[in-house]
Amino acid sequence: MTWSISIPSSTANLGPGFDSIGIALDKYLELEVELASQLSIENLTENLPFVPNPADHLIVQSAVKTAAMHGLELPACTLKLKSEIPLARGMGSSASAIVAGIELANQLLELKLTAHDKLKIATMMEGHPDNAAASIFGGFTISSSTDNGEIHVFHSYHIEASFVLSIPQFELKTEKARNVLPDHYTRSIAAQASASANLLVAAFLSQSFEQAGIYMEEDLFHEPYRLGLIPQSKELKIAAKKAGAFGTCISGAGPTLLSLVQKGKEQEFISQMKDKFPSFDLVPVSINKTGIIATKNRINPSSSYAYSDTQIGKSEISDSQLSPI
Repeated sequence: MTWSISIPSSTANLGPGFDSIGIALDKYLELEVELASQLSIENLTENLPFVPNPADHLIVQSAVKTAAMHGLELPACTLKLKSEIPLARGMGSSASAIVAGIELANQLLELKLTAHDKLKIATMMEGHPDNAAASIFGGFTISSSTDNGEIHVFHSYHIEASFVLSIPQFELKTEKARNVLPDHYTRSIAAQASASANLLVAAFLSQSFEQAGIYMEEDLFHEPYRLGLIPQSKELKIAAKKAGAFGTCISGAGPTLLSLVQKGKEQEFISQMKDKFPSFDLVPVSINKTGIIATKNRINPSSSYAYSDTQIGKSEISDSQLSPI
């Protein structure tokens, strides 16, 4: 018995949607899983951390915690990992790993977790639901967690937006990006920043991308404090606008920048930007609409053929919903 698990990367915030808005992107963390006599991990690509002790790996820790929450132990297995998600770049690499671990336990132990169950567990481990919600549900998500543990999530799959990531060659740890933020905001700043977030959501849901780009650049919650941690970020945002981007913001906590561009114009945008910013990798991405995909592969003992049962982690294909957990 083997399993294949695919988790999309994510971007969060989109400017003023601080710690609440997330979008799943078509770059993936992939696991090939097989039961074994002892736990082992094999990295098949770059963008993956080298962890000498498999038990210390974030995916394994997430899976073990998920199993323990259900009074079970994770069985020993071999994990073969591939990743298109660079580490510490603001593309949800840690959230993807946590979600992968939750799905690993879900598959191996047949926990039959719903998407909402997975989000609740991921939020407990990650601390906030925005990246995890996007990786679990796919599409465009808005999520929040309350002090009493209740989580709300809204997800939509109809948005046909295109983006270009400007990925620098250095890392920025989320903790460092959080430490530059103020502890308090004035009422006027909070009101203005919240209004920009509301307008951003309305623009995306109506697919008014030119307007969405305007609001992406009106954040007051985190970008004014974090842009100074990202060399050339201010210059890149100005150049991106001149190259045709509707708007550019920090992806998650950074240091990657995310530009909203007209569909079909991604390569034209990249060609205008790449020589000006050679220290950034410019990568076109679109919205992933499936979220988690897990496939269980069974070997038919009467033949040499394998067949699979595929389970998609999206709770349904309808456009959107608001759900308390």
